[in-house]
Amino acid sequence: MLVRLIGVLFIVASILELGLYWAKCAFAKPPLAVAVVPCMLRLIPAAIGFAILIKAKAIAEWISNTLDI
Repeated sequence: MLVRLIGVLFIVASILELGLYWAKCAFAKPPLAVAVVPCMLRLIPAAIGFAILIKAKAIAEWISNTLDI
């Protein structure tokens, strides 16, 4: 469950960062164009989050085996 929560938090943080970037561009005087490269850089954590969600069970088992004493 913790691994899934971390994956979702990566996605939510990425969406929030993208929204803040859009707001910064939209409310500037004069309004700035939203560039593709900064958007892609801000979406990297979302891609990591989706990868974590896809491999959540394997990651959880790996962490469990690693911390098993």
